[in-house]
Amino acid sequence: MISNLGFGALIIAFIVSLYGIVTAILGQRKNNFQLVESARSAMQLTFPLITITAISIIILLVRGNYEVQYVYNVTSNAMPTYLKITALWGGQSGSLVFWAWLMSAFATAVTLRKWDRDRDLLPWVIVVSLITLAFFLIMIIGFENPFRRFWFSADGQEMVAMFQPAGSQLITPQDGRGLNPLLRHPGMIIHPPMLYLGFVSFVIPFAFGMAALITGRKDDRWIRLTRRWTLVAWMFLSIGLVLGSRWAYDVLGWGGYWAWDPVENAAFMPWLTGTAFLHSVMIQEKRGLFKRWNVILIIMTYLLVILGTFLTRSGVLSSVHAFAQSAIGPLFFVFIAITMLVSIALLITRWGDLASEGQMTSLLSRESLFLINNLLFVGILAVVFWGTVYPLISELLTGQKVTVGPPFYERSTGPLFAGLLLLMGVAPLSAWGHSTWKTLGKAMWKPAIATLVVLIGMAIGGVRNPGAFLGLGLSAFVIFITLYEFWRGMRARHKRSGENYLEALIKLAGRNRRRYGGYIIHLSVVLMAIGILGIEVFQTETQAKLAQGESVSLGGYTVMYKSLAEFDVNDGRNVARAVVDVYKDGKYLGELNPRRDYYYDSQQPMTIPGVRSTLEDDLYIILVNWEQISSRGATFKIFHNPLINWLWIGGIVLILGSFIAAWPDAEKEVPVAVSNKRKNQKTQTAASTD
Repeated sequence: MISNLGFGALIIAFIVSLYGIVTAILGQRKNNFQLVESARSAMQLTFPLITITAISIIILLVRGNYEVQYVYNVTSNAMPTYLKITALWGGQSGSLVFWAWLMSAFATAVTLRKWDRDRDLLPWVIVVSLITLAFFLIMIIGFENPFRRFWFSADGQEMVAMFQPAGSQLITPQDGRGLNPLLRHPGMIIHPPMLYLGFVSFVIPFAFGMAALITGRKDDRWIRLTRRWTLVAWMFLSIGLVLGSRWAYDVLGWGGYWAWDPVENAAFMPWLTGTAFLHSVMIQEKRGLFKRWNVILIIMTYLLVILGTFLTRSGVLSSVHAFAQSAIGPLFFVFIAITMLVSIALLITRWGDLASEGQMTSLLSRESLFLINNLLFVGILAVVFWGTVYPLISELLTGQKVTVGPPFYERSTGPLFAGLLLLMGVAPLSAWGHSTWKTLGKAMWKPAIATLVVLIGMAIGGVRNPGAFLGLGLSAFVIFITLYEFWRGMRARHKRSGENYLEALIKLAGRNRRRYGGYIIHLSVVLMAIGILGIEVFQTETQAKLAQGESVSLGGYTVMYKSLAEFDVNDGRNVARAVVDVYKDGKYLGELNPRRDYYYDSQQPMTIPGVRSTLEDDLYIILVNWEQISSRGATFKIFHNPLINWLWIGGIVLILGSFIAAWPDAEKEVPVAVSNKRKNQKTQTAASTD
């Protein structure tokens, strides 16, 4: 009954989506806003319908209806209730339903605003959003139905079908296979929803961009309408990437956080273009430049979102993150190809209407530096994209799938990331329209001196690695410049208003949340860069087989093996848990408990490292193997990861900065005509005064 209800709601949602697409197009062509309103109501109706589907799946998961194939594959009796709920996105079919549910929620939310000034955009926003939603509903209904059940045919063959085949009987297993142990980590409860939220949110700016192209709108209204949507999308995608890195660090047992895995890259690529888009739209708003480039960026971001979903779910690339081989791959490819061709055709048609209103007159102006920033992001994208698809190309041409390893990505993208760090420091000091070396030098000489002091300290402290020296020096430079910008604005407001410094800082940030939220995001990126440099440059590792009482040293730490116990727990696991003592410089620091959990339901193990964390470093210990009698010895792999925790601290700061930047401003929106008039009257805007 519940399965039929959920599947029926899916069918109705698909029909409603088609109705909304057709009605919106007819309403626009016949200039009948009532038809457009009907299409808007149809789009809003998809949300409760797909909600019924999602709730139906959750009920089946929690109740343990193992006759449903999806429930059998991702849950078991031993799993706690919260994991059964999150198993909604733990498999192929459920994750697609979750994607569609979020898409319907965001599409509904965007229609709730007032459209009086933008009635020409509304029909096409509805069309683009519902086409995307209908595509995912087609895949779910036709290829990845989460409500299919097990049946025995009359001749004793096991079948999987939605409805009962003639002469068959329902099969109801007593238990399921259980969720993949790697997905039972707390990070995986939050990580996929954050990525999906980021992916889905980027559909909205794309829909507005396509609507502006179709209607021939020449202004930047669509940019202003989607500014906050883009910030929210970027924030969720960033959080998803950070949580995914933390999951890899905690669960995969290789001592790292990022392996340039194809699925990791698939989520990273739209982040690159989305970040470039966020920077580039500011130029269009301030100076009337980059109109064509911004449309290209949002098209690329949308296509990369769909491509990322395709790579994760088609099984064409091998990845620890990917789902199994699936028949939906060709359908994804066709959708991506059609979307790209239609988008390019629209862009070419409106190319003349997207001419810039001004021009760049100074190489050191802020818009010029932002352009270089964009080019660096696109350069990194080109490297990552080539490395990701190269195995497919090599297999197509030679019959052998040749993978690209981390050294390729690190050597190719390292200089580009260094350039981005430098621009993060310099660009905020430049002025709109025109800047000179003299004005920039005057603004940055104090942070430069502070950076020089840091470099001297690093040299005295024994840092000799050129990459670390350059990277940490650039990080210090950006930190000092950003803090100096906060100080200058805070001091100016203090002198002008008499407010104390803290109050001045809070009100300063409150008046321009987007700018100062961006500064906080810059700080977060630098903190993360410090963590990345620490582990990439200074990480050391060793592996040793130890008998009880034996020890091994690494990075100033001494690890002594004490004992090992193997036991079952009541949630369906067999646990092998080691006890090791940790010393540093002869001082006892405590014990760690690296372990290996074996899940009986899925018949898969999961490695849980023992980790001692400080701001300075992590000691990361993995239990690799052991003898049945603990005194015979156990094998440990040990990593010393300097500065790694600054990566996670930076992630927290990034969330804070994103919330500040995306938080609505108190003042009312300035009408477009007035905004354009003011923009045309401006000749230059100071770069760093409040």
